[in-house]
Amino acid sequence: MNLSEAKQKLQAITPNLVDAPFVVLDIFERNGRSLHLALTDRFYHACRKGKVWQSQAFLTAIKNAEYGFDPHLARSRGGRDGIFLIDRSYTPKNVMMTKLFDRYLDVPERGADEVAKTLGTKVDQLQAARLVSHHLRLLGVLWQDIGADWLILVDYDDTK
Repeated sequence: MNLSEAKQKLQAITPNLVDAPFVVLDIFERNGRSLHLALTDRFYHACRKGKVWQSQAFLTAIKNAEYGFDPHLARSRGGRDGIFLIDRSYTPKNVMMTKLFDRYLDVPERGADEVAKTLGTKVDQLQAARLVSHHLRLLGVLWQDIGADWLILVDYDDTK
């Protein structure tokens, strides 16, 4: 997917975000696994408010979902693009942790419960994750089913 295709796909699904817990933007195949990249209405509004929606950095991060999730490289020490897990044990607590845990996963009425229900799982099975490009991190939850991975985006982080 190039940046123009990503922009077209975003424009096509944006009207549907209000009516569903999440909407699949694209499905990528990598290393024998499918990655379903989906967006939430919460993600759309956060990105619009932060003026990053469909920016160059935003589209580049979306495109990086093509890398898929590699469980052997689940944690990033920095400098890599791709999908990486975030856990609660990192200190000091950073903005990404606050947005994903304190403002989303730990507050069921913020949408995590609906996402989990739609996926056929429980909130405690959703893993905090980030989709990384050089200038922007898109934040979400990763769920790994037997046949596929699901990355549902819920917020973003552009702090340095």
